[in-house]
Amino acid sequence: MARTLESDREIHAPRGTVRTCRSWGTEAALRLLMNNLDPEVARDPHHLIVYGGRGKAARDWESYDRIVAALTTLSDEETLLVQSGKPVGIFPTHSDAPRVLIANALVVPRWATDEVFWDLESRGLTMFGQMTAGSWVYIGTQGILQGTYETLASLARIEFGGQDLAGRWMLTSGLGEMGGAQPLAITLLGGVGLIVDVDPRALARRLGHRYLDVEAGSLDEALELVRGAVRDRKPLSVGLCANAADIYPELVRRGARPDIVSDQTAAHDIRVGYIPQGMTVEDADRARASDLPAYLLRVKASIAVEAQAILELIATGSKAFDYGNNFRTQARDAGVDRAFDIAGYVPKYIRPLFAVGSGPFRWLALSGDPEDIRRIDRMILSEFSSNEHLCRWIRLASERVKFQGLPARICYMGYGERERFGHLVNALVHDEEVAAPIAIGRDHHDTGSVASPYRETEAMRDGSDAIADWPILNALLNVASGATWVSVHHGGGVGIGNSIHAGLVIVADGTAAAERRIGRALHNDPGIGVARHADAGYPESQKIARNSRFRVP
Repeated sequence: MARTLESDREIHAPRGTVRTCRSWGTEAALRLLMNNLDPEVARDPHHLIVYGGRGKAARDWESYDRIVAALTTLSDEETLLVQSGKPVGIFPTHSDAPRVLIANALVVPRWATDEVFWDLESRGLTMFGQMTAGSWVYIGTQGILQGTYETLASLARIEFGGQDLAGRWMLTSGLGEMGGAQPLAITLLGGVGLIVDVDPRALARRLGHRYLDVEAGSLDEALELVRGAVRDRKPLSVGLCANAADIYPELVRRGARPDIVSDQTAAHDIRVGYIPQGMTVEDADRARASDLPAYLLRVKASIAVEAQAILELIATGSKAFDYGNNFRTQARDAGVDRAFDIAGYVPKYIRPLFAVGSGPFRWLALSGDPEDIRRIDRMILSEFSSNEHLCRWIRLASERVKFQGLPARICYMGYGERERFGHLVNALVHDEEVAAPIAIGRDHHDTGSVASPYRETEAMRDGSDAIADWPILNALLNVASGATWVSVHHGGGVGIGNSIHAGLVIVADGTAAAERRIGRALHNDPGIGVARHADAGYPESQKIARNSRFRVP
């Protein structure tokens, strides 16, 4: 029987305090799965695609329906296993065990190529789960917004000696599910952005969600707006509907020098994530269907043109970085020998945060009531007032971030802070200061949960970039700690063959049992990140490890 890969149904997570499942743990899994496919959240929900090229929430619609049915009957003495988006068994466990265990896109290394994987996927045998699509904790553009904000804030400190980007401008491309966060992150830090995207629908969406300020009708108009805002030190994001491979070289030709340059197209999946020069999105769809090899050659040629322009901008003084979308690898494969002269953003700007156990941490209001998130915002501003950087972000997010789907918030929190936060949130639920339990999770892009040599673990101090034991240990530890669900994925962020990563979600339902699980999971999860970096020889990590609750043998 043919699989159903397309449906016109519209999915929205339930709201309120009435459960459709037997516990809040399984109710949270159900609501977050559905939230991933909310039209406000997902890129292409009719095909179960959430973000990042073809990152999906479930393998096909039959699998989705079976997962939903399983969650609604699952007891607190059972665990559902999901194999690449397909439910494959419900096993007897115990109340402190995860309610769901997920493995996505895992392929034996010798066969972990695009050609093999996507052939297996086309035959219905696997699914690409990206990072938070197939682990059911994607929260829309906000999910990447704070990480982009942290990256640019670190860049401002390291490259320019300041706390913001006032009076500086950034050239970048991509306004999809990940890249769409860039314009708002730039303006939250007081900077000016010129963001290029070939898809007019992407620009319209970001304008509608207030992530993008204005759209220019031409490059001349865009540069005029950028120069005026830089001169006036006024935050502004300018969108331009064009191809980055056309615009970047043109800026070089004109002698325009942005302070910062990057790219956040979905270049990790060049079949659908990067449109070549001379084509619209619709042209690309037709070319891809009629002659894929010829189409891919055009894609690679365009990536090479853009990468060469970025190298020329670096030579003029621009600060450029690869934002983890495998752009440099694609450019090198296309013949740009110096592609890796473009710095990776993690070793350059984020590693100091990872080394001390700090990374992207998020929570969702299962009630669907935005006031629950606002109540937690107020708690953070009170209880974490000594962390001014965190509080500044929370204030900005509360003023500027539009919720997509279930109300949610994200921030960078470190070792010790996450556990304390979890206990405080559990107390709010217990005391009925929020309407319903809170699901607490994180990105897979985190301090100790990923092996990705072209992104999170690029240029590790001890050369352990490709060691993938750590994300597996992270997942195993989170299972032992009692997380509500745990997932292990392959390829998210940078594509098949390039990463292994793990995620968790834990539900604060106000109970004493949740309090115990939070105390284990939200201590151990960032703790293994500290241990991973201590083992790699980072002195700041070793110092924390010596004074931690966990022990280093």
